[in-house]
Parts: sequence; C-alpha cells; structure tokens
Amino acid sequence: MALSRRDWLRGSALAAGMLAAPGAMATIPAGEKLEIWPGGVGPGSKGAALSQKMVDRSQDPARPDRYMEGISRPYLTIHRPLKPDGRALLITPGGGYQRVVVDKEGGELAPLLTARGVTVFILTYRLPAEVPQHGPTVALQDAQRAMRLIRHRAKSFRIDGDHLGIMGFSAGGHVAATLGTQFDQQVYDPVDAADKLPARPSKQALIYPVIDMGMSAHAGSRDRLLGPNPSEAEVERYSADRHVTPATPPTFLLHASDDTAVPVENSLLFHAACRQAGVAVEMHLYAKGGHGFGHGARIAADNTLYRWPDLFMEWYGRG
Repeated sequence: MALSRRDWLRGSALAAGMLAAPGAMATIPAGEKLEIWPGGVGPGSKGAALSQKMVDRSQDPARPDRYMEGISRPYLTIHRPLKPDGRALLITPGGGYQRVVVDKEGGELAPLLTARGVTVFILTYRLPAEVPQHGPTVALQDAQRAMRLIRHRAKSFRIDGDHLGIMGFSAGGHVAATLGTQFDQQVYDPVDAADKLPARPSKQALIYPVIDMGMSAHAGSRDRLLGPNPSEAEVERYSADRHVTPATPPTFLLHASDDTAVPVENSLLFHAACRQAGVAVEMHLYAKGGHGFGHGARIAADNTLYRWPDLFMEWYGRG
C-alpha cells in the first residue's frame, strides 16, 4: 500500500528520533560497527598516512550532512529491525569518490527500511586516491568483501543470504553497479572462508548513479577514479553499462531529469543495457529533483519524488 507524504515524514521522524525541538540536532541511530577485513586495514592500505575523520558540512544543526574521509579501515554500520523478515540491503553512499556520505544516503534511510523488516548494512568504503596501489578497484574490493562477509554471517544477522541486495547513490551507485556487473571479477586475494561465497547481489537499486566514464560521465567521479586523462580501455572497463550481462541482478533505477551533476543519461544507458541483456529493470524518472536529493523532508513538498522509498520497497518485496 502506498504511503502519503505525511505518513512517510511522520514515520521517518519517529523511527529516526527526529521529532526534536526546532533547531535541535537530529538523532540518527548509531548502528553497530563491523570492520570488513581481518585486522581492519584493507588491501594496499597498510602503512597509508591517512587520518580517518568525519566532517559535517551542514549549516542546519537539525539536518546534519556528514561525510567520512581518510578511510583505511572500511566498515559496515549495521541496523537491525525489531522483526527481521530475512531480507537485507547493503547501501553504498555517494561522495564523488572524494568522500563517503553518512546521513542522507546512509543512516537516515535505515529506520524506513528496518521498520519494514529489512536488515541494513551501510558500507563506508575506501577511496581510489587514498589507496594508489589499487586505485580504481579499491571500492569494488570493499563491496565484494562486504557482500561475502554478510553472507558468511547470515545466520547471526538473521538474514537470508539469497535476499541480499545493494543500493547505491551517485558515486556509490557506480560502486553498486560495478559490483552488480563485475561481482565475479577477482580484485583481491582471498583472506578467509567468507571469500569462498558469491558477491553477486540478489537485486540492485541505483539512485542517481554514476554509470558512464565517457561522454555522460560525472567529471569529478571519473577524475578521482581514473585520473584526468583515462585511456579508452579504462573508460571501457569502468563504464558499468558496458558490462551488463544476463547474470546482472534485477535493477531499480531512479533519477531526476534536471540533474546537472550526474546527467540522467547515466541511468538511461544502464536501462538500455539491461533491456538488451534481458535483465529485469524498473526505472523512475522525475522532471525535478536535481542531484543528491536523499529522501523525505529533504525533498520539496510539491514533488512526488518523495514517494521513491515507497516505490523501492514495493519493488524490493517482489520475487
């Protein structure tokens, strides 16, 4: 059943503890932290001169907009529902491969999902420029490892490893789409029993995603992933639409046509590739919304885009 805007905002506020006095700091559930690599440090990050820190760029204390940088010890933030139904979702927030967003593309979504029985895992992944030894594959390493580790511990998380999807935003959408199309590519040496398990998501949701590394690329993400002058081979390898096959997971796409940061052509390219490969795909395009719209109260009151989490949950619950 579709929810009204009032229902969504009220549910989001109650679940996240956001019904505080005007001007008060919004409370976002902290969740459990789990480092994904044995010893904590990811491949190629040992000895890196990184200082992991969180920065809040918001001017509104009631609406935080934090991000992480200097990441050498990638980790999952786990949000468990009171009544888990077996479904789980790995979230890869955006940040242009320069940072990893914490709130609007991560923690704020968790209450909406856990309220419907979904166990949420938010991945704080490493960034290409901070791990030069592995560069463009470093986020994919972390995403593959996260999927395998979650499946390895599925029983303790009370989830079904066959119902573990991924949702990615912006550059995190590129991480998700790359995982969804290159889940079987070996990008790191196995480290334990978890790495014997598959990394393929059961479904993937790509929200205003970076897909193309060519003419429709988000220049900032491409430059930080591949450098200012990528070769044709690099553009080919890291344009996710060019690697869609019948094995690519069923896909949900969401984009605003007026997105001037990541052009809507990115979603259109991926949609076309899915159709050509026979992959089940659902796409929702909106006239207005721009880039990085998040969800709920961050979206203008007169924009039906606010319903997108409802549409996603209807899709995620099928099959």
